[in-house]
Amino acid sequence: MTQPHATHVTPDTQDTDGTPAGQDPQGTTPAHVPPADLRAALTAQLGGAARAWLDQALDEAAAHPGTHGPISVWELRLAEAGRRCGPAHADAARVLVLHAARADTDALTRVYTQGTADERRAVLHALPHLVSGPDALPLVEDALRTNDTRLVAAALGPYAARHLDAHQWRHAVLKCLFTGVPVDSVADLARRARGDDELARMLADYAAERTAADRTVPEDLHRVLALTETGRPAPGTADPHGKES
Repeated sequence: MTQPHATHVTPDTQDTDGTPAGQDPQGTTPAHVPPADLRAALTAQLGGAARAWLDQALDEAAAHPGTHGPISVWELRLAEAGRRCGPAHADAARVLVLHAARADTDALTRVYTQGTADERRAVLHALPHLVSGPDALPLVEDALRTNDTRLVAAALGPYAARHLDAHQWRHAVLKCLFTGVPVDSVADLARRARGDDELARMLADYAAERTAADRTVPEDLHRVLALTETGRPAPGTADPHGKES
């Protein structure tokens, strides 16, 4: 378990919404941390009562993973996580409960549809741990349509990096720039942006619009535009080995 993961679970400083202040989210959210490592880090940081609650919640979820009655016991634990573990740890606790319950796409969709914004965010963080194929993409697409910046950031984790098509992914990057979500939240950004001429065109158009309106161009836009330049042949060459055209 590396230190960046542990500091995300219990940051030394937090923003007013309970999230780490000044932290690079890439690679430190529950979506990026293997569940076993996430549990070890969270257990080490929680107090005795919260740790006991988490152990019980995970045991219950593992023992009764399906739906029992109108609502399963592990879904009730999702609702309790913020109160029991504190807002700084609630995302991690909820992801662990979902993982212990072996929630499938139907269960994740039910929680996302019926849950609070916090529970929806946990579902998005849990996707790469629980869904191997593109079946849960409608949840990502829904989150990207919202104006909740924390949902947008959570939607752009490893699951989206693997399954969003190029058109959707480009517009998701633009959504980050529109709404002020740091592009560090976009998983696998460098690989997907590399050599993407269409993304470069979209970024240039957006920058031109901002400039024409006498508005500041976000620094993140320049960062992503630079990433699109990587992997292209140098001007005047016909191939990546530099042979003159």
